[in-house]
Amino acid sequence: MKYKHILVALELSDESKVLIDRAVFLAELLDADVSFIHIDGTHGEIYHELVDLVTAPEQRPLTVEATEQLHGFAEYAKCTLKHFIVGTGDLGDKVKVAIAENDFDLLICGHHHDFWSKLISASRQVINSSPVDVLVVPMED
Repeated sequence: MKYKHILVALELSDESKVLIDRAVFLAELLDADVSFIHIDGTHGEIYHELVDLVTAPEQRPLTVEATEQLHGFAEYAKCTLKHFIVGTGDLGDKVKVAIAENDFDLLICGHHHDFWSKLISASRQVINSSPVDVLVVPMED
């Protein structure tokens, strides 16, 4: 299968750069578009809509610090992002909506191999709700 639009699920940590590197590498090989998504689930769904920072940079559903860190990831990618989707709430639900609305055909996410990830795994939640192929990248602990 030739992927045309890769979505990368980012956390607010430098470990996300591993996912960005993987996406940019694949996109160059496949001549695919790259988009990012970050969903803050720490405070529930305080902002119901998904915001695309590419088309609506003035909207800020996240803190200033989080938005600045995400913009840093966009600069790090050194490629043009088609979408940069942010929001709050349930990661699995929001990723499913974003995929349906934007025709992504590959989702890249990370997975930690630590004690807490065995009990509560965001990547498992995403895998169970994703209607497209998922590339799970092991993250160093």
